[in-house]
Amino acid sequence: MDKFDVIFLLGRPAAGKSEIIDFLLKLPDAKRKEQFYMGKIDVIDDFPLLWTWYEEDDILANKFHKQRLHTTIDGYFKHQYFWHLLIERISLEYKKRIRDISDYMKDYTTIVEFSRGKEHGGYKEAFQHVSEELLEYGAIIYVNVPFEESLRKNKMRFDPLRPDSILHHSLSDEKLTRLYKEVDWEEFSSGNSEFIECKGMKVPYAIFENKDDVTTKGKDPLKNRIKETLDKLKTIIKNK
Repeated sequence: MDKFDVIFLLGRPAAGKSEIIDFLLKLPDAKRKEQFYMGKIDVIDDFPLLWTWYEEDDILANKFHKQRLHTTIDGYFKHQYFWHLLIERISLEYKKRIRDISDYMKDYTTIVEFSRGKEHGGYKEAFQHVSEELLEYGAIIYVNVPFEESLRKNKMRFDPLRPDSILHHSLSDEKLTRLYKEVDWEEFSSGNSEFIECKGMKVPYAIFENKDDVTTKGKDPLKNRIKETLDKLKTIIKNK
C-alpha cells in the first residue's frame, strides 16, 4: 500500500479533526506521501452541506416569508433522516469526484469528515448510508476526546464573524450537549480492536487519542501523533 485511498475522520465536534486536516493540507505533496501515506488531500465534510441548509432556511423565512425546509427556528433538523441524507450526499460527492477528476483514485486521498451523536442515530446508523465504494477503499480514524473536552474547545474556537468557518464554527452549549454528549463509538467499534463490520465489509480503524489536545499544541506533538496513528492503520491494512 503506497497511500490511503479514503479516510473517515470521525469524532465529537471540536475534537481536533479540522486541525489534523489543516496540518496534512499544508504539507508538500512528496512529504505527505512519504511520511503519512497520503496523496493529494480532498476533503468531503458534511458541515458545509449542513450550514447551507441553515442559510437557505434563513433566506426563506426572512426574505421570502416562507416555511423553513430543513431546520426549526431554534436550529435543529426537522427530521432525523436529514442526518442520513448528509451521508448520502457525501457518498454522491465521492462518486462525482471519481467520475470527473482524471486519475482521482491514483492521485488523491479522500478525507470524509463528520460527527454523529446517539441523539441522531450515531455512527451505526450513519454508516448504513455510506456507499459501498467508500467502504471498500475506506479506513477510519476516530479522534477520541471526552465530552468535557469537546465542550471546552467548542467554546474556545468560536469566531462570531465567521460562523460558517471549518476551523471556527461552534455550537451552543445546550445544542452540543443534546446532540453530542452521548456517542456510540464504543458500541460501534466493539467486538474487534482493528476492524468494524459494515455491509458485509471489514473496515479497518485506529484511534487518535486527543485527551491531551495535541491538535491545539501543533508542531511535533501533532505530527508525531498523526504519524503514530497512520502507521498503526497501515499495519492493520497490511496484515488484512
